[in-house]
Amino acid sequence: MTGTQRREQLLDVSRQLFAEKGFEGTSVEEIAARAQVSKPVVYEHFGGKEGMYAVVVDREIQALTGALTTALEAGGHPQELVERTALALLTYIETSTDGFRILTRDSPVAQSTGTFSSLIGDVAMQVEHLLAAQFTKRGLDPRTAPLYAQMLVGMVALTGQYWLDARKPGKQEVAAHLVNLAWHGLADLQRKPTLLQQDAT
Repeated sequence: MTGTQRREQLLDVSRQLFAEKGFEGTSVEEIAARAQVSKPVVYEHFGGKEGMYAVVVDREIQALTGALTTALEAGGHPQELVERTALALLTYIETSTDGFRILTRDSPVAQSTGTFSSLIGDVAMQVEHLLAAQFTKRGLDPRTAPLYAQMLVGMVALTGQYWLDARKPGKQEVAAHLVNLAWHGLADLQRKPTLLQQDAT
């Protein structure tokens, strides 16, 4: 293998182990054994487990941030924004299950930045601006937008964490129920909620 290929192999192996066992439960010895290399090779590429973990987390954060930002920046009706954002998160969980497991685990390596909670906070800030504009348009107090943004994003994020293991009902149905609660509220829940865009992936 070239140096680049070996680095990618080590990242793939460590990503699987971090998802299975968490940061604390994974050792350099285990990473080296599964990759069929010696421990010094791991240290040569990443300087240790912390360096490897930081790269894995950074890649996952970028992937999820990109998906959520694309969903938010597409514009459209606020209900569609909620739909797209919920579907973007659920699709990421579906296609990058190991990555999402890593992001939602607590780790001493990335306490203030690069964590799932800090990512969700960033997304909430983006949603806050969108909500403030809608609140102003509807005669509501835009100063409450930050609070509602945290509620909305937190609801989607925690549902995603639940769905990570449950996987039932399907992604489309989960997104429809999320939008149902977020858009209609408990007082006006629909019996059989559907998405505005039924062909959404």
